[in-house]
Amino acid sequence: MGLFTQSRHIAPRRAAAFRADSTAVTELDRILKANESYTASPMAGPPAKRLCIVTCMDARIDPLAAFGLDLGDTHVIRNAGGRVTDDTIRSVVLSAHALGTREFGVIHHTRCGVQTTNDAIKEALAGLDVGHIDFLAFDDLDQSVRDDVQALVDTKLLPPDAAVWGGVYDVDTGQLRIVVEP
Repeated sequence: MGLFTQSRHIAPRRAAAFRADSTAVTELDRILKANESYTASPMAGPPAKRLCIVTCMDARIDPLAAFGLDLGDTHVIRNAGGRVTDDTIRSVVLSAHALGTREFGVIHHTRCGVQTTNDAIKEALAGLDVGHIDFLAFDDLDQSVRDDVQALVDTKLLPPDAAVWGGVYDVDTGQLRIVVEP
């Protein structure tokens, strides 16, 4: 059973009334139907490759397919721009110390929507109260990778044997170019 069918507070159809548009409801229904027929074989919690990838939420990037990985091989942490934030660090620390991950890749990509300025993003979101949000925009793609790799290293929270590297994924060619070697 899906998440909404188990809710004691909001019935599935009543929950739909709180959605902004009917498209979301249609997609949720499709997801729940697909999930009913999905059966996954049990997996151990730690990633099999002891790898953690921090990358962008961009829908053009499928980290498993693009990097020759299978479900269960890696932790994938995604956010706008693939930036190393406090929340990213929280997840990386748990990945490393609770689940044994020892290799960490930061992968940004070409034609990223965050490759601009914070002001430009806020202007695009005019009408929303986002003045307090730092969208971590950047103008130099390679430098953003170097900065985020350094942010992970600077935490001093990774195991001493951890390898941290960074690269740029080209959304047009599918190629990964390494910017920071491990």
